[in-house]
Amino acid sequence: MSATPSLPAPRAPGRSPWRITWQVWNALLLREALARMFGKRAALVWLVLEPAAHIAFMVFVMSVLRLRHIGGIDTALWLMTGMLAFFLFRRVASQGAAAIDANMALFTYRQVKPVDTVIVRCVLEALLMAIIAAAMLGIAALLGVPMQLASPLIVIGAVAGLWLLGLGYALCVSVANQLAPEVGNIIGLLLVPLYLLSGVIFPIAAIPYPWREWILYNPVAHGVEAVRVGLSDYYHAARETDLAYLYGFALVLIFLGLALQVRHRRRLVAQ
Repeated sequence: MSATPSLPAPRAPGRSPWRITWQVWNALLLREALARMFGKRAALVWLVLEPAAHIAFMVFVMSVLRLRHIGGIDTALWLMTGMLAFFLFRRVASQGAAAIDANMALFTYRQVKPVDTVIVRCVLEALLMAIIAAAMLGIAALLGVPMQLASPLIVIGAVAGLWLLGLGYALCVSVANQLAPEVGNIIGLLLVPLYLLSGVIFPIAAIPYPWREWILYNPVAHGVEAVRVGLSDYYHAARETDLAYLYGFALVLIFLGLALQVRHRRRLVAQ
């Protein structure tokens, strides 16, 4: 009588790649949040102070010039929303671009990929800016600044587009910073003039042609204008404002950034 063949022992259920990625992102988000808010002395204060100081200074300047409304919106609200939208893009772009360099030690764990650190840091910056924006707009409302919100969907769409644009920039420049630091530094300089070329402190609709056309090649300007369009139906925005252009530019950068991350992932980990 032949022995009954024994069945193989059941294999322990393993974690799926998506579950591993999600757990990695959760751990990275907690690590990045603690480092961003408590890594340096008074780091949390500086997170709020930078945009607040810019906004307070420009509101003071406009008050001296006695400009009560810009484009049909209260001057303080116009400046505040424009600067908060721009700071969202700039912080996501600049902090995300430095993510790989700041987390090199984590790449000894094979579950952690360079692209994970960039995405998580960009998400963290968006969350921090959302909290800062809510606090500052709430304080402004208590101080008597008239709050308007004609189209929440346009505001959300513009903010999401600016975040995607910052993510695409971060994915591309984070690779450039590791492979050729000089190129990364040169690209980083592009963020400096954008403050003036994005319609943050002056209305784009008031700029004469052909300069307006040149400024509107900048996708950030479309996002900033769209945020203000969502505030009031009476805002005199530049007629060329187009969220599709912002999203198209952002998606091209994201595609290029992901391609660079995949193409050079071994070199990034080996740095």
